[in-house]
Amino acid sequence: MNEQRRQILEMLAEGKINADEAERLIAALERDREAPAPTQRKGTPKYLRVVVDDRSDGEPSKVNVRVPIQLLRAGVRLATLVPPRAIDRANDELERAGVGIDLSKLKPEQIEELIDHLDEMTIDVEEADSTLHVFCE
Repeated sequence: MNEQRRQILEMLAEGKINADEAERLIAALERDREAPAPTQRKGTPKYLRVVVDDRSDGEPSKVNVRVPIQLLRAGVRLATLVPPRAIDRANDELERAGVGIDLSKLKPEQIEELIDHLDEMTIDVEEADSTLHVFCE
């Protein structure tokens, strides 16, 4: 029995509330418990996806990386997979979105913060000769 329910029953036993009031309070507690919390996520992401299409050197170069979130949590540095120019642009986009993380200097303690932010947003950088798309799935 949870603490709130116990308090309601104690108030009933002490005569502070009647049986109808106790029943309404307990019903309200049950409704609150059944309703999902507004901060609950719809789903936990399983992969971080990085798609880079670079045509700056004259020859098309494509990178399509699907990194399990568990690897990120284990401390794998995603920045080593992305061209430096793309990292700079991604950092700019993260900064504009209010995420103060430098991907080239990512530390293990910042991984959860990055995952939380990426779950809520998508990074798209498009230039004349290259595109970068970072998202969670």
